[in-house]
Amino acid sequence: MGHWAVRRREFIALIGGAASWPLTTRAQQTGRVRRVGALVNLESEDAQGRGRLSAFEQGLQQLGWTIGGSVRIDYRWGGGDWDRSRELARELVASAPDVILAGGNQSVAALQQATGTLPIVFAGVVDPVGSGFVESLVRPGGNITGVTMFEYSISGRWLELLKEIAPGVTRVAVVRDEASPEGGGQWGVIQAMAPSVGVEIIPVNMHDAAEIERRIGALARSPNGGLIVTGSTLAVVHRDLIIMLAARYQVPAVYFARYFVVDGGLISYGPRVAEQYRNAAGYVDLILKGEKPAELPVILPAKYELVVNLKTAKALGLTVPQTILSRADETIE
Repeated sequence: MGHWAVRRREFIALIGGAASWPLTTRAQQTGRVRRVGALVNLESEDAQGRGRLSAFEQGLQQLGWTIGGSVRIDYRWGGGDWDRSRELARELVASAPDVILAGGNQSVAALQQATGTLPIVFAGVVDPVGSGFVESLVRPGGNITGVTMFEYSISGRWLELLKEIAPGVTRVAVVRDEASPEGGGQWGVIQAMAPSVGVEIIPVNMHDAAEIERRIGALARSPNGGLIVTGSTLAVVHRDLIIMLAARYQVPAVYFARYFVVDGGLISYGPRVAEQYRNAAGYVDLILKGEKPAELPVILPAKYELVVNLKTAKALGLTVPQTILSRADETIE
């Protein structure tokens, strides 16, 4: 683990110092236009998707690349649809770019089916080892590497936070994508921990918006309900609906990313997603300069942040305990 920690620190220092490097030494480009494919798990008009790709492009620019000049990016948008993602993955692979950026587990899974040779760099992925994308975090071993959001174990922390901010909760609906490995992995951790904190857990499968509304509405008909929204493409796609339903039915909810709380959710614990894409740009840069994905260790978040929306807590009739306020990285009024 010591060797891995050193390599990870070296990479973070490399990315963090990129902006100060002279362009001539950073780019080391030969004049040939390089081609990057990108399969994004959201719709093209989604503000989250646009923000993530803006961070990715900024990362490349800091490393000396000119978007539309020395590097050209071909974006494809999966929109949370498995069939569409698979079709777009095949199209991207057929176009033979130098490297492909994959946003989210669904995109990586689709690309993994389409190619075992083209380099793939992922961002916003949950547990790449458990999902079968890499052999290990230290040595990915194949054509895929990148930046991971978290491992499944963080799911237990969400349950602890829910009980801390809403101690009366005894029934917890867990919103998950049951069709994906990350959905099952996160559910398993929460299920294992539930007896120790005295709660019953209920799965909410994200087949479509109607099912989400029906299941959260059913939860709200009984007292002491709470909600955990686990990390998945479908959770991001349906985020506005989930936040709205939690507010309508007065259900305290824990989310895996800050932007849910900025948009009105109660509390979140997880990494900043934009940083994932900025760091992914560093690996795209290294691969374009000859590095192999198999030898680039998967990068873990440097920090997880705790964010609380005090306005939402007040609307739910909750008093945020000092134990949470003292640890919060950000409070939203």
